[in-house]
Amino acid sequence: MIERPYVVCSCAMSLDGHIDDTGPDRLVLSGPADLDRVDEERANSDAILVGAETVRRDNPRLLIRSPVRQHRRLTTGLPAHPAKVTLTASGRLDPYSAFFTAGESQRLVYAASAAVPLLADLPATVVDAGPQPQLPWLLDHLAARGVKRLLVEGGSGLHTAFLTAGLADELQLVVAPLFVGEAAAPRFVGAGRFPGGRLRLVDTRALDDVVLLRYLTGDRDG
Repeated sequence: MIERPYVVCSCAMSLDGHIDDTGPDRLVLSGPADLDRVDEERANSDAILVGAETVRRDNPRLLIRSPVRQHRRLTTGLPAHPAKVTLTASGRLDPYSAFFTAGESQRLVYAASAAVPLLADLPATVVDAGPQPQLPWLLDHLAARGVKRLLVEGGSGLHTAFLTAGLADELQLVVAPLFVGEAAAPRFVGAGRFPGGRLRLVDTRALDDVVLLRYLTGDRDG
């Protein structure tokens, strides 16, 4: 049996727990030092997973910025960039978004069965994930495709789902020194039953004016 990928949930939030505000533009919470750290995390990952709402709202490129890191991957036989992965129940994805147009990464879209016909023209590999996509199944499918380390970059729904299901091995949480103060602004996680009690803090680091908190949620150490 193939071991499921090591799952890292990565998120930046405000002091009051928000990952964005309600404005039309994305709220930048990380500084240059943390963005470089995330670039290294991407370079060490086989795939990056974001939810379809994150694709629509933030239009992420999900690429490695550093040419040195890209070259390092190529010299070890890996693609220059990790695979991009998203999960959708509705099929509402813009084929011209940066997820599909930026870079030469492999693109995987896991879709609920009812949404698959809507995605026929996407420049991506579309995988029928069943009537109601389940994260354990998705992880098994990614493992079968050779993904050993998965970086989950959001949004709130995916972070909540992984953490409440006990499927995250590591949490990298960056706290920015500001308050959003908007009740309608998206939060790092939503309500749910989170198993496991207290997490194990293994690293704290100041990066410019933000603080990285790295937690392990179980016995696996990546």
